[in-house]
Amino acid sequence: MVTMVEVQEVRVGIQALPGEWTQVPQALGTVVFAHGSGSSRLSPRNRLVAEVMHEYRLSTLLFDLLTDAEAQERRNAFDIGLLGRRLSEALGWLRAQEETSPRRIGLFGASTGAAAALHAAARHPGWVGAVVSRGGRPDLAAADRADVQAPTLLIVGGRDLEVLRLNQTAARALHCRTRLEVVPGATHLFEEPGTLETVAHLAGEWFATHLGAGSVT
Repeated sequence: MVTMVEVQEVRVGIQALPGEWTQVPQALGTVVFAHGSGSSRLSPRNRLVAEVMHEYRLSTLLFDLLTDAEAQERRNAFDIGLLGRRLSEALGWLRAQEETSPRRIGLFGASTGAAAALHAAARHPGWVGAVVSRGGRPDLAAADRADVQAPTLLIVGGRDLEVLRLNQTAARALHCRTRLEVVPGATHLFEEPGTLETVAHLAGEWFATHLGAGSVT
């Protein structure tokens, strides 16, 4: 049975950003979502993936990385330094919750959110136990890739050729345990029947394996 915790605000520095933290009993850890450009915590794609995470005994935190005003400026969605800092601060907020602090934290990033996830993972190796990128832009985190220690799964659509090329390059540049999964027939947003479900289960298995392996300090 899923226990819902409605978070009115996630504190990131001086900002209070809207989010939703869903906790499951005996969770292996919490997966924090970093959405991509033009998306938000209300993204139906990320919410579908989050629902599958719960089946793998994973709690989830979906929150907006930008305020409404910031989201109006498209360049902010590509400011990986800003997005990565926000994500790092959200991880600190999550760990500070006294009674419900998660044992393990995973990061699920889509598009530019994947670069933010790598940025945060590189800076907090003791906090982040695993990373999953969906159709991500790891090239935008080139300066951080060598410092990522968390096992990282890169998932790309087979028909998303340019992003596939970028992820193949990133897989060679990452020094952590890395796997590249190509979903046949899928385009960038995984809109083809069954492809997003494939992503969700690949991610769920990755997080359950690596977040269930121990505790984060």
